[in-house]
Amino acid sequence: MRESSNPIMRGVVRDNKKDAAGYATFGTGMAGVGQASAMQGQQQYADQYTQPGYAPSTTTRTLTIDDVVTKTAMTVATVIAFAAATYFIISGRETVDDQMALAAPIMGVGAIAGLVLVLVATFGRKQDNPAIVLAYAAFEGLFVGAISFVFGNLMVSDVSAGALIGQAVLGTMGVFVGMLVVYKVGAIRVTPRFTRMLTAGIFGVLALVIGNFVIAMFTGGDGLGIRSGGPIAIIFSLVCIALAAFSFLIDFDSADQLIRAGAPSKAAWGVALGLTVTLVWLYVEILRLLSYLNSD
Repeated sequence: MRESSNPIMRGVVRDNKKDAAGYATFGTGMAGVGQASAMQGQQQYADQYTQPGYAPSTTTRTLTIDDVVTKTAMTVATVIAFAAATYFIISGRETVDDQMALAAPIMGVGAIAGLVLVLVATFGRKQDNPAIVLAYAAFEGLFVGAISFVFGNLMVSDVSAGALIGQAVLGTMGVFVGMLVVYKVGAIRVTPRFTRMLTAGIFGVLALVIGNFVIAMFTGGDGLGIRSGGPIAIIFSLVCIALAAFSFLIDFDSADQLIRAGAPSKAAWGVALGLTVTLVWLYVEILRLLSYLNSD
């Protein structure tokens, strides 16, 4: 295995708040589906190169850590570019109603298209297809930009959007680096049991989100209260953040398995997809938690 040359891998009126919350909730349940699908796909993709009898190709360049870093950077940069463009386009509308009229469909299109592409990549075994991965990043950028605007400008009134989003970005980066250190020092081992427990936790969270949505839709209230902004909602967000954080260990382990097995360099796109799905989910959950803590 070749060594890496990269040192890294070595204030809106309160009346709008309730309506904004409904839009902000849309798509976050899909993040759980996407995360579970991507994690399953990562493991399946790694398994095909670690089965007995697999021999690295002598004509195709094998995967390195530098490949993973480069492809992940490209994918995340695409998310950021589309998110920033979406945010500023929405902010250019003059009234709150106009902003929400634009943010809601963008958020929906981004969330649904992103989920579809993750499912196509997972069940179609196309994780190493750069077109699918970058298309996912572009649509997810639309979702991230729209939901960031809603949380930053409509969900809170006592902190600036820039400060809220900046805190969420720093929190996401901090968790990523922290979990990378945890994986490198071997503080938590990625075992089949660990993977099964984490997957079960993610599906449990997804079931609660769907159940909460259905109950709220029929009762007109806050459902189970897991997205209401109260103590239960804060605890639920902390659980989601923990699950997203531990998901990084699965992503790191998949990359490690692929590199050790001598997988082709194109496998870096699959790793980049998994890491990006986890990063987006973590960012949205941290942003949501911060909006709870900064709400009156």
